[in-house]
Amino acid sequence: MPLHISDLLARPDLRLSVTYDVPPELLARTIEAATVSDLPTPGKWLQGGELLMTIGLLLPMEPAACRAYVRDAAEGGAACLALGLGQGLPYQEAPEPLVAAAEEAGLPLLTVPDEVPFIAVTKAVFDARADEQRALLHRAFATQRRLTAAAAGDGLRPMLTEWTAATGVGAAVLDPLGRLLATSAHEQRAVPAQAHDLLERVAARGLRGSASSTAAGQQLEVQPLGARRLRGLLLLTGRPDDAARSVVPGLVSLLSLELERRHLRDEPERRRRSALLSELLADEDPPADRARDMLRSAGLTAERVRGVVVEAGDAPGRTATGSAESGAADGAVDGAAQEMAADLALAVPGGLVRVVGGGPGAVIEAVVGEELDVHEVLARFAPHCPAGIGPATAPEAVRVSLRQAAGLLAVSRSSGAPAQARQSQASRLLLDLGDRRTLHGYADTVLGPLDLADHGEELIATLAAWLETGGAWDATSRRLGVHRHTVRNRLDKAMDLTGRRLDDPDDRFDLWLATRIRRGGAPGTGPGGRPAPPPPGR
Repeated sequence: MPLHISDLLARPDLRLSVTYDVPPELLARTIEAATVSDLPTPGKWLQGGELLMTIGLLLPMEPAACRAYVRDAAEGGAACLALGLGQGLPYQEAPEPLVAAAEEAGLPLLTVPDEVPFIAVTKAVFDARADEQRALLHRAFATQRRLTAAAAGDGLRPMLTEWTAATGVGAAVLDPLGRLLATSAHEQRAVPAQAHDLLERVAARGLRGSASSTAAGQQLEVQPLGARRLRGLLLLTGRPDDAARSVVPGLVSLLSLELERRHLRDEPERRRRSALLSELLADEDPPADRARDMLRSAGLTAERVRGVVVEAGDAPGRTATGSAESGAADGAVDGAAQEMAADLALAVPGGLVRVVGGGPGAVIEAVVGEELDVHEVLARFAPHCPAGIGPATAPEAVRVSLRQAAGLLAVSRSSGAPAQARQSQASRLLLDLGDRRTLHGYADTVLGPLDLADHGEELIATLAAWLETGGAWDATSRRLGVHRHTVRNRLDKAMDLTGRRLDDPDDRFDLWLATRIRRGGAPGTGPGGRPAPPPPGR
């Protein structure tokens, strides 16, 4: 228990007294230490929570000076003043200006009788603090023993339940995507809304650090769980006291061991699912019912699925000599690919994931439901890795989706982000592969005459809208908010300037491709979509 001023007053051997009617809330202040000082300005030598004792050798007697002295001590953090009285000392009773100043400042003022040395008060304070620390240590050991015993049980829930029973602090374990795995509550509860940002921040940093915040008056803390890779997140709701705080690292270790044990225990199931995926992909034209049954047996019940391919990348320090070092590097890549595949299997409902190939050419293939946010999963478990996302297909056609995903790896390497196939974006993918200067040079060649014409941007916008609507005059006029005759007049003028014909397939394709390049809005484009000139001095 913390040491309060009232505890010191209650000790008969100290014979301390109050000099005025001190309110109970002031007597409930915690004493952190005891010190002696006769300096006229002792505040800067204090750290906070001290019982400041003095014989008043340099104590001023003017009311204003007394108020300044008390204010300095209070601002320095003193919890209480104590004045030593006795024969041969400056004071035999507390002077009235000091008592009035202490009462005015709300700082308790005690007196220490002549027969009680200051060292006795100091020893009493530090003995009480030592007893408090021993009590905290015993509580921490007891809590740790309860957690260790619970860890011998089955799963995460017993440890979380023991933690909350011992500390009063709520706890929950979530997977790296923030999905609830276990909680100390009797019923599964949703994660507090104010905790989502905190969970995201810690998950994004992996095992590198924790975070805490106070939201709506509630203390929240998130700790990462795992040995070498992030396996989960611990969410604490409440404010742990000192004893509980000292046990948090032990709780994190025990929960991390349980998640690592669960990871190893699930390895046979991951291999089974990998073999199931290989069996599904081995058949070039599987019957629809068989494909759906195979996916359902793995827990993947989505009506439409898509393939995802991730490139594991080169191992650090790989050499090109074929030496033992090269073999070690290949092993490092294989291990990293297997770890990444295991993470993806945990994050993907159904867990249909496999590693194909080895060394720097290793890729990870996965089959996921159409509704899964693949970009979020990849950002968490495969950051900065080239990845292709195939189109959503029926389960029997997932082989085709995977093939398209694999074909997008080159696009992903070029763009630095996962590339996703969409039926409406095939041209976008092709344009992404092209050199930006070459593409804009092509667009300038086709549309340059319009850039130089009066109202050129208006002509280009009308041309682009007409091409995007498939040559529908009414739809173009509605999109632009002008009459269809205006659309026709603008397009006639555009054709006159460019020397093109809208009824010629080659001309129409050139115009469509040029407007599509301009619409891409690549960085560094100037007015009208043309590349911006380099800054002066470059």
